[in-house]
Amino acid sequence: MTRTEAPAAGEDSSVAARLSTLDRFLAVWILIAMAVGLGLGRAVPGLDDALAEVEVGGISLPIALGLLVMMYPVLAKVRYDGLDAVTGDRKLMVSSLIVNWIVGPAVMFALAWIFLPDLPEYRTGLVVVGLARCIAMVVIWNDLACGDREAAAVLVALNSVFQVLAFGLLGWVYLDLLPGLLGLGDGEHLDISTGEIALNVVVFLGVPLLAGFLTRRVGERRMGREGYERRLLPRIGPWALYGLLFTIVVLFALQGRTITSRPLDVARIAVPLLGYFAVMWFGTFALGKAIGLAYDRTATLAFTAAGNNFELAIAVAVATFGVTSGQALSGVVGPLIEVPVLIALVYVSLAWRRRFARGPA
Repeated sequence: MTRTEAPAAGEDSSVAARLSTLDRFLAVWILIAMAVGLGLGRAVPGLDDALAEVEVGGISLPIALGLLVMMYPVLAKVRYDGLDAVTGDRKLMVSSLIVNWIVGPAVMFALAWIFLPDLPEYRTGLVVVGLARCIAMVVIWNDLACGDREAAAVLVALNSVFQVLAFGLLGWVYLDLLPGLLGLGDGEHLDISTGEIALNVVVFLGVPLLAGFLTRRVGERRMGREGYERRLLPRIGPWALYGLLFTIVVLFALQGRTITSRPLDVARIAVPLLGYFAVMWFGTFALGKAIGLAYDRTATLAFTAAGNNFELAIAVAVATFGVTSGQALSGVVGPLIEVPVLIALVYVSLAWRRRFARGPA
């Protein structure tokens, strides 16, 4: 997506009118990709099993390929010499940590118990989704919403560190300790090591981050910053959306049969997920505005808070409870709901962008 400056107050032309055809109809392409994936999963016998077997260390190679292609162009756009200004923004950093690692898991825990008190497997799967904070797809939602790329890179890296350190501990708190303390029944235990979480972080963040950083360093040395951003970035930029669409097709092809064969279960799981995305995104957006962040950092804060690392959540659910378990189905339904909801929130965010045209509140 080509980012533009915030329109002046009272400007008649809409933000959407300045987008490329690919960007303007992104919601349509995403819906088509979801439908194609679901259709392939249903129409091609054994496709889901064949795709599931192409993995290394519990990581699906087709999904990894799609996410790497998606993230690389966005991370190549980041001006890494500007990260100091982000790390020095204490309001942004502290708010992100609180929202992602205290508020987010607690909100999902509460919604899962409120809406699924009679379905413990689905409830547990949703709690796992809430613990897996987003480190991959959020960079493209942020870029589409014209958020702060440098801030997104820093917050995603911060989430990655905390994911390695805190995922196992929070899993014990929300799946074992709290249910017992609140008299909600027996707890669950997650079967995942710190090493497996670290591998997830390296593959889905470390590799594209290093590639993006090296591309900018080498590109700027050879072409200068202006030449790099004017000549190279427009060439690689569209690949972020191609990678996104490919990832969606593969993801839904993997789980198409499961999703379409259990529509009522999917609907039950979708309700708390919709509540979660609404609470996290709108609440965090309001928080950013309240503490005086400019639009670009407010959008970044909101999208990093609302997104989840569906690949990690699915991997943990499958490893712990089995591929046919209700917990795994909850992980699968996560992106089914997250993708269209967050792309809709991109448009909401762009519509609200005008309110920030005069700078920080």
